[in-house]
Amino acid sequence: MVAHFPTPKAPWPVTHSVLDAIGNTALVPLRRIGAGLPVPLYAKCEHLNPGGSVKDRLAWALVSALEAEGTLTAGDMLVEATAGNTGVGLAMVAAVRGYRLTCVMPEKMSVDKRQALSILGARVVVTPNAPPHDPRNFQNVARQLATQPRHVLCNQFAAPANPAVHETMTGPEILQQLGQVPGAFVAGAGTGGTLTGVGRCFRACAPGARVVLADPVGSRLAHHADATQPDLDAAYAVEGIGQSSVPPNLDLTVVDDVVRVTDEESFAACTRLLREEGMLVGGSSGTALAAALKLVATRPPAGPVVVLLADAWDRYWSKPWMRGLATPEEHFS
Repeated sequence: MVAHFPTPKAPWPVTHSVLDAIGNTALVPLRRIGAGLPVPLYAKCEHLNPGGSVKDRLAWALVSALEAEGTLTAGDMLVEATAGNTGVGLAMVAAVRGYRLTCVMPEKMSVDKRQALSILGARVVVTPNAPPHDPRNFQNVARQLATQPRHVLCNQFAAPANPAVHETMTGPEILQQLGQVPGAFVAGAGTGGTLTGVGRCFRACAPGARVVLADPVGSRLAHHADATQPDLDAAYAVEGIGQSSVPPNLDLTVVDDVVRVTDEESFAACTRLLREEGMLVGGSSGTALAAALKLVATRPPAGPVVVLLADAWDRYWSKPWMRGLATPEEHFS
């Protein structure tokens, strides 16, 4: 039997820089995980951005906005409080546009992210896992560092460019790719920019689409969005999503539903994405998938469910939950 291969896609055009490859990520049906569900399940594959996460869009938007304001000059130091992914995106933008970068990270974030940022040429400052009011909190430390001459705070938690890039870019992409109004869009929230921006796009262009916050158990965002949810402020292992307080860029008025997810559920769902769908993603993608599956099981939407896969797996190889998936070396054949 002769194999029939698909017609090759049109090649990428010659671009000005790698930054032109940001966005237009694939929307992929989750056929195995979604088998038997009453509505189709799709993954918005943000881990396929050139820097490996949805934060590439944000990094490009933040720096472009600062440049448009005249705030940046060549050789300036960008400063950002980051769980890691925004830092990687900013390092990529800084390399192309000629800036320096300091990233401030809480210590709970993976060693993989610290090493990646260092390899990319960023200065990495690690802070204790301190609450928002503590001067040692990573956001407060970043704000203090940015008071130095020629240091500019990117401010992903409050900058309008954050939700704007998702309202004008990510949301319209999903609608164009899907070709219909989604029943629900499910994502976690760190800064809140993705959920807010996509939510605002859907309010304007796809009314009826439910915007669903997938929140780790231990984060207080679920309670802030829905007062009937437990008000629990506790440690959790999933990185990059959840907060104790509502960040300025999270507009809770666009959130229609909230689903809380434990670490165990997040990592189990991430494992399913890795092993059943070949999606090379991290733990917060598992949070979004687990939330979507709970949503469909308890209050199924009227149409397809789009799950945001926020970042790639290579940020988490050192973490115990990821290492636990590997076959012990003594069992290698």
